[in-house]
Amino acid sequence: MSTLDKLDGLSRKLNIEVPKDDVSKAFNNAYEDIKKNVNVPGFRKGKAPLQKIKSMYQDKVKEDVLNKLISKAYVDALDEHKVDPISYPKIKVDQFEENVDFKFSAEFEVRPEVELTTYEGLEVEKEKFDVEDSQVQDILENMQSQKAEHKSISDDRPIQEGDFVKLDFKGFMNGEPLERGEAEDHVLEIGSQSFIPGFEEGLVGLKKGDEKTVDIKFPDDYHVEDIKGKPVSFEVKIKDIMEKSLPEINDEFATSLSEEFKSLDDLKAKIREDIQKSEGNRIEEEFKKRLLKALVAANPVEVPDTLHQEQKQKLEEDVKNRLKQQGLDDKAIAEYKEKWASEMDEESKFLIQSSFLIDALASKYDLKASKEDLEAKMKTYALQSGIDLEKLMEFYNTPDRRSQLSYQITEDKVIQMLADKAKVKEVPKDKLSN
Repeated sequence: MSTLDKLDGLSRKLNIEVPKDDVSKAFNNAYEDIKKNVNVPGFRKGKAPLQKIKSMYQDKVKEDVLNKLISKAYVDALDEHKVDPISYPKIKVDQFEENVDFKFSAEFEVRPEVELTTYEGLEVEKEKFDVEDSQVQDILENMQSQKAEHKSISDDRPIQEGDFVKLDFKGFMNGEPLERGEAEDHVLEIGSQSFIPGFEEGLVGLKKGDEKTVDIKFPDDYHVEDIKGKPVSFEVKIKDIMEKSLPEINDEFATSLSEEFKSLDDLKAKIREDIQKSEGNRIEEEFKKRLLKALVAANPVEVPDTLHQEQKQKLEEDVKNRLKQQGLDDKAIAEYKEKWASEMDEESKFLIQSSFLIDALASKYDLKASKEDLEAKMKTYALQSGIDLEKLMEFYNTPDRRSQLSYQITEDKVIQMLADKAKVKEVPKDKLSN
């Protein structure tokens, strides 16, 4: 026997009662099973008195029976009330004894009802992109810089802005060597601001062979907590002063990069193609998100709090790991999370809402990933990555990974359908709506 209470939002509560006869039967069956299968000193197997079995296994039997009764009664109650839980139940036992009615409650959240009202003709902006000559030129100049040679200056002039200096340095803090603060033959571009503020400025005016102690301090916002804002001294020896010598950007430069290029025009064409591909991928990803945001806005879905908190925690963990890889300490990470808490909260809701809508559309239009889709996607990955197909299939042979790949394929199918039906307006990047 059970009743269903509707709580706030998507929360539900089942109040369940198991008759005492069923409880007693469950206990008796459990004791009888133990009696048949255990050896009790002084008795032949299966012949020990039931009271003896009860005195020896009462606690274990009570726990086993409790779990079995809850499991069966909970599933039966879900079926009775036709509810679809989306979270694990919180079980509260009111009373549980061998010869009395067993009462307990189960609280959980249910899957929200998804109403697909508007998904055709969604109005979505898409970034319009054309490769500019200046973008090609920027990459050419970057290639030119990478091919540059550093040539020692011929005269005995001092270091100036733009020079490349080869030097040895040792860092000290409070008279003690600074951890990872030492290098030999380090090449530093003066004016690049790639070192601690003040260091490069402290080298200007020195000549080859000069030695100097440069006294500076770490920035107050430095990413390592123990040394931020603290003074540090570097013992420096100038070993060479060099100028950058750039090759001319011409046909010869292009052919030196690869046999693929027969002329500078070939190189420019390849650069333009790569930019178009790279920016095209970025634009498509941003367009997909705008499309899904439009879908969510047009088809509101209630978000189960359980899923919301789980998704939010995943986002926070991803951010934390990424920031740690960038060298930020725990305090800086906490400040970042606090600053962007609202955005992460909204992002987690959006991800859940869009997943429900994608699932509903996939069911409605039979777009769920098939076995053939999974195999085709893995073959594509193998070709793109150069990884052996069998190894990829082995990698995706776990339920979680296969489910993730399946969802990705399904999502791509749904997005393509939405895009085909959408009213897409191409606009320049600086004119895009937020």
